[in-house]
Amino acid sequence: MYEETFQVIVRRRQEQGKDIIVVDLARPDGGELPPFEAGAHVDLYLNNGLVRQYSLASRPSDRHVYRLGILRDPASRGGSIAAHACLIEGAIVRIGTPRNNFPLVSNAKRSVLVGGGIGITPLIAMAWSLHDTAANFELHYCSRSRSACAFLDELAASPFAARVHLHFDDEPSNQQLNLATVLAGADVDTHIYTCGPKGFMDWVIGEARRLGIPDRNIHKEYFQADTNTDGAAFDVIAKKSGKKVRVAEGQSIVDALATVGIKVNVSCKQGVCGSCLCTVLEGEPDHRDVFLTDEERAANDQILLCCSRAKTPYLVLDI
Repeated sequence: MYEETFQVIVRRRQEQGKDIIVVDLARPDGGELPPFEAGAHVDLYLNNGLVRQYSLASRPSDRHVYRLGILRDPASRGGSIAAHACLIEGAIVRIGTPRNNFPLVSNAKRSVLVGGGIGITPLIAMAWSLHDTAANFELHYCSRSRSACAFLDELAASPFAARVHLHFDDEPSNQQLNLATVLAGADVDTHIYTCGPKGFMDWVIGEARRLGIPDRNIHKEYFQADTNTDGAAFDVIAKKSGKKVRVAEGQSIVDALATVGIKVNVSCKQGVCGSCLCTVLEGEPDHRDVFLTDEERAANDQILLCCSRAKTPYLVLDI
């Protein structure tokens, strides 16, 4: 049994690419870390009280290191800036046990990994896992510029370097990603995985669908959801506690519930991690997260309280 959170030490920090740090975390005593599967992330507890999720980019079979790649985003709400400030070599930080919302399909005959920018991080762990199981795969790393990228030396030195394809917007067009060529000959056992900025991922997903890849074979992980809480006010009835609260326009369900003494466990506050997932007993949610699958959204029996709203005048929640 592993702790939900535990302390690690920053063993190594490197500046790579533009505004990216690559950080190796380890047990202070050098012992083994909890196991993880490719696609997993950890919660990082920052000094300013924020909790942010970062994908693991290390080899899953190596139990002595968790590798993170963190872009310092000027539009950040404080998370990446705080991570860059506190993740210095020798620092002790607290993280959560790895969780996986972006798993590999173990029996796929072919896996196509497509990362945009810092979205390459979970795909590197996937590449290691697929290599270690002798699976058929290819990794496509897309970015505006070579100088903006992290992990290039690591990928070039990896035993699967021949399967890595680099695509840069500012280099000749013949090296840019052509999904029609990449996915030529794809069959029902071909799976595609993508992570990166929303616009990039929407393009990858749209192209994959256009090329005949079924939705069940398209796997994605967004950085964040549409956290815009605009929309008409509605009521929330908390079934277990018997309390009712009005959720105002521009107010999250989490914040509204807090006004009547109902505390909801939240982590990312961006509709990504699923920590605030709640069962819906009545009403229709207005889903604004990127955690639930299309099938789960269609069922309308779950909601992420940090970002989603209601399409009906009220929601009855199992809380």
